[in-house]
Amino acid sequence: MLELILGGARSGKSRLAERLAADSDLAVTYIATSQALDGEMAARIVHHRQRRPAHWALVEEPLQLARVLREQAGAQRCLLVDCLTLWLTNLLMLEDPARLAAERDAFLECLGELPGRVILVSNETGLGVVPLGELTRRYVDEAGWLHQAVAERAERVTFMVAGLPMILKGAQ
Repeated sequence: MLELILGGARSGKSRLAERLAADSDLAVTYIATSQALDGEMAARIVHHRQRRPAHWALVEEPLQLARVLREQAGAQRCLLVDCLTLWLTNLLMLEDPARLAAERDAFLECLGELPGRVILVSNETGLGVVPLGELTRRYVDEAGWLHQAVAERAERVTFMVAGLPMILKGAQ
């Protein structure tokens, strides 16, 4: 089963994803896409680590998400990816613009092939004002296109607001 959980900052999306993974009764692998590039992000990473069960496997991969998903997926496994927008940001910051397209295409292609359960977490960024800078506008556009493509493939899509899940697609 492929599930996408979207929401704004501090909406409860990661907490919901972690609860769903824990309740799955499957072996869980947490795939972290963030990088501790500053003190604030390092603190966020520590907070997420402290909240997760110690027996969950952890893979930190900021760029090659499709490769890791293919390596880690299994019929009796639950993969939790947190988060797609950080992964997208990592790719946008690379010197090679073709790398984003290649990694995104590989990611979208592998989604239909993965056994087991996959829970993807991502920040919904398209609800605010249009950013002024070219890079931030490209980020919002790329995130929006990515979310649409993933939602089309997902069996369930949930939007988190104030800690409350709103099911957009799939069974309650």
